[in-house]
Amino acid sequence: MNDRSTNLKSIRPVISSALVNDSMSDGEQFQNATLRPIIKMQNHLLVVVFRNYISKRKNVFFDLSLPKQLSYIENAIQKDMKFRNSLKGMVIGQFTVEEYEIYIKDSSALNKRMMNIVKERLVNNIQLFTEPLAAAI
Repeated sequence: MNDRSTNLKSIRPVISSALVNDSMSDGEQFQNATLRPIIKMQNHLLVVVFRNYISKRKNVFFDLSLPKQLSYIENAIQKDMKFRNSLKGMVIGQFTVEEYEIYIKDSSALNKRMMNIVKERLVNNIQLFTEPLAAAI
């Protein structure tokens, strides 16, 4: 493995619950071995990026009820292609070349897995999105 690949893998968190075994599909193996650790590592960045997304859209998120906030997160990830592509780039940029070669073979299905995990992360961090950014500083 080259230095970049070794370095990238060495900084990823280990997720003991993200098991990988031969009985899993290739997509599930990639999700647990690559996507989950990268997205966990990028968690703080994803939170900051979403706070910026809220801010750029006049902070309307903060006036919504909890169910509507959850829907807002899902819509941002699923329907705002510019935002979605930005999120994908934050994850794909952490792939090794070998992982990227696996990714491009089934990118559509892996993108779906990736965005579901990112959405799950943002939803689990929803308490961090309770006030406008200027008030939080």
